[in-house]
Amino acid sequence: MSSQAEDTPQKKEPPKAPGLLRSSGLVGVMTMLSRVLGLVRDMVIARYFGAGASADAFFVAFKIPNFLRRLFAEGAFSQAFVPVLSSYREKEDIAEVRRLVNAVAGSLGLVLLGVTIVAMLGAPLLTALFAPGFLDDDYKFGLASDMLRITFPYLLLISLTAFAGGILNSYDRFAIPAFTPVLLNLAMIGAAIFLTPLMETPIMALAWGVFIAGALQLFFQLPFLMRLGLLPRPRVDYRHEGVNRILRLMAPALFGVSVSQINLLLDTVLASFLQTGSVSWLYYSDRLSELPLGVFGIAIATVILPSLSRKHAAASADQFAATLDWAVRAVLLIGVPAALALALLAEPLIATLFHYGEVTDRDVTMSAQSLRAYSAGLLAFMLIKVLAPGFFARQDTKTPVKIGVIAMVANMVFNLMLVFPLAHAGLALATSLSAWLNGFLLWRGLRKEGAWQSQPGWPRFLGQLAFANVALAGVVVWLQAPVADWLAADGLQKAADMGVLVAAGVAVYFVALAVAGVRVRHFRHR
Repeated sequence: MSSQAEDTPQKKEPPKAPGLLRSSGLVGVMTMLSRVLGLVRDMVIARYFGAGASADAFFVAFKIPNFLRRLFAEGAFSQAFVPVLSSYREKEDIAEVRRLVNAVAGSLGLVLLGVTIVAMLGAPLLTALFAPGFLDDDYKFGLASDMLRITFPYLLLISLTAFAGGILNSYDRFAIPAFTPVLLNLAMIGAAIFLTPLMETPIMALAWGVFIAGALQLFFQLPFLMRLGLLPRPRVDYRHEGVNRILRLMAPALFGVSVSQINLLLDTVLASFLQTGSVSWLYYSDRLSELPLGVFGIAIATVILPSLSRKHAAASADQFAATLDWAVRAVLLIGVPAALALALLAEPLIATLFHYGEVTDRDVTMSAQSLRAYSAGLLAFMLIKVLAPGFFARQDTKTPVKIGVIAMVANMVFNLMLVFPLAHAGLALATSLSAWLNGFLLWRGLRKEGAWQSQPGWPRFLGQLAFANVALAGVVVWLQAPVADWLAADGLQKAADMGVLVAAGVAVYFVALAVAGVRVRHFRHR
């Protein structure tokens, strides 16, 4: 690390951070690229494998490490690590920051390695735990277990990737971590196209694509850490003060920030008992709802966490509250029309993206049902992403835990109430309802503690938002063709018609906002 020490300025004060709107926009653009490629990936998977037994088995084998990634790496770990690292950056010199990074890399890596080895050895037990409905189907159960042994190391690789991304985000280098998921999509698309013909069991190509993607994502970020002077030299040190603080914050954060992911996984567990195809229908609809959530909700949350952490460390309560208020308004500006569009265009969207190859008309109809149910909670999912950092930036993880437990219990109650009359769509609707409860309790807690304070202009903003969304709904309903026409059209026709709908909706929405008096400068916040 001596060469890094010589090349890195020994300054405690970082350069002035870019505005939150600019940073959020940059992350949003990179994430948009990733999500669009993600949809292309899912279109390729749908064309090759449809919504049958092998697809159900892969989605379970992929969802288990992916769920743990969101729970531990992007959830609890990131929300604990970034505030601690930001505090070190604000108060300590670069040598102390490096010692923290090295200790976290060694300690985290050792734990993840052990978990990965145990999980690979016990893959059938994990499959039985996360998809108990597969126990009655030897083919699906065996295939899912075999693929899980290949996909689970992704957790180790992507968690270290999230660690590297947390360092870069803490130093306002947002673009690289936001671009990194593109590599997952490219690897899986390549695996589906080029490895499938080489496999005795074709679906196994996707499992290897996941493994390759994890390695690519990790090694892609290392040169940028080197340029920053913070390439880790792993050292196992659980006694390090910063490591202890992170561990203390992580334990409750496991529930606090990732409750929506736990709810989605519970959907998969219950869906495994439903008719074949249910897991795939939920997956395809969830992927569509994840597009606006990832592009805007997670982008804003990624940018505000380091900013909130530094403001808390500098005791700037007014700026802290103003930043949270800005984030909530930004989420409403994008989240409300996104949820409305998903609900109105459920069948056309599913048909345009997935109605090829092995995907049937019935698959489109069933996936659209769960997409509408997820759209009802999209705004809540996005609000959770920006409200939870209000607690984690102040290193308060206990409050989100209590709220998370309440939301999880409510989700299970809603699941049992809705799964019988609505099947897989009932599971999606239960997740949405519990997300609204979660978001409301987070907002109430921040308001009660004074961390979120309403800034001037809310009544006018809500009126402007309502006007623009009514205009959006009107033009979409006016231009939309019957569902039967979408199912009968070829791919080029569906893409052209969807392009017209999306362009018209976006244009009308933003013109209506401008007519109502909303300007870009209103959302500039440094």
